[in-house]
Amino acid sequence: MKKKRVFILTINGGSSSIKFALYRVDKIPARLLFGKIDRIGFQDSTITFNNEKGVHQDILEAGVSDYHSSVIFLMDWLEKQVEFSFIIGVGHRVVFGMEHTDPELITHELLNELHRIIPYDSDHLPEEIELIEAFRQRHPKLSQIACFDTAFHCTMPRVAKLLPIPRRFDAKGIQRYGFHGLSYAYLIEELIRVAGKRVSNGRVILAHLGNGASLAAVCKGKSVDTSMGFTPAAGLIMGTRSGDLDPGVAWYMMRSENLTPKQFNNLINHESGLLGISETSADMRDLLSKETTDTRAAEAVELFCYQAKKWIGAFAATLGGLDTLVFAGGIGENCPVIRSRICEGLGFLGIRLEEKQNRKNAPIISKEKESVAVRVIHTDEEWMIAKTVSQILNITKK
Repeated sequence: MKKKRVFILTINGGSSSIKFALYRVDKIPARLLFGKIDRIGFQDSTITFNNEKGVHQDILEAGVSDYHSSVIFLMDWLEKQVEFSFIIGVGHRVVFGMEHTDPELITHELLNELHRIIPYDSDHLPEEIELIEAFRQRHPKLSQIACFDTAFHCTMPRVAKLLPIPRRFDAKGIQRYGFHGLSYAYLIEELIRVAGKRVSNGRVILAHLGNGASLAAVCKGKSVDTSMGFTPAAGLIMGTRSGDLDPGVAWYMMRSENLTPKQFNNLINHESGLLGISETSADMRDLLSKETTDTRAAEAVELFCYQAKKWIGAFAATLGGLDTLVFAGGIGENCPVIRSRICEGLGFLGIRLEEKQNRKNAPIISKEKESVAVRVIHTDEEWMIAKTVSQILNITKK
């Protein structure tokens, strides 16, 4: 008797894009289709995807001028690609989870809870909830799983979560949560696969460097600290996010430019970072191509590397030393010159790169006899979501 095909769909919704992937489930999830709708809110929004044969295809001008229409467009498009009766679960990346420390089946009660905590993450939760509700309306019997990006960091000690503000705010849940948790969970699993549990249980710094960027200090496979905080705007400078900022700057901007809270939030999340300093681009590739002729681009690149170096030093102190440094994310995986500049001068920690291997984006880019192994690992949040869904629905072994 022929085995019935079983699929899992993963959805990763952002404020201006929606990533998606379709997996066939057997012993482990195997990706068949992945892509994204990009530039939501603009007239030139597109849907881009790759199928299992590796064929890259673009459909220009998808006509999704707002988030609601983009969700409807995606639902219609997906239903043309796969028979939904074969899909047994949809996994959603939910950026903010507060006290939710494990992935959960989405129920009416959980959905109400997500609505309740929208004020804590108004930049992500409304769109993520809209995607969940769209699937519930179109396919009410389809199981949906919430995979919380903050969950990985629930193991951080109390001192790493506390914010130095009046205690009444702590009672309301205002603390450091950390993000990129799905990426970090995947990286630890990959580290086990390629290097073994002894290495993954050591003192590890994970650097997820992309348009959104953060670092995490991990000991015995558990998060003990991370650079992002109550929101993903904290920590390291990013593509359009400021990273850590003196609170006095907010006060000055609000007074001198009469910024409303909403305008200030937009400024630190969408107008700052590499884009704000360079005044030209949030893309590291663009900035590197201009740094010899444009001082603003050069300073943006320099600040990114300088801050990443500081976080590595800080987390090495937190861990009491360092055994492994992992680079991941679009910049971390594909930009040798940035990795080189970040690691320059860190020989006192045991970090020295083998530049020939670094230029190749090799799996191990550190010198052979150095005490710290520096690795490049491709991260895959969607695969982590698919695996989680399959385990919760008892399709594969945990």
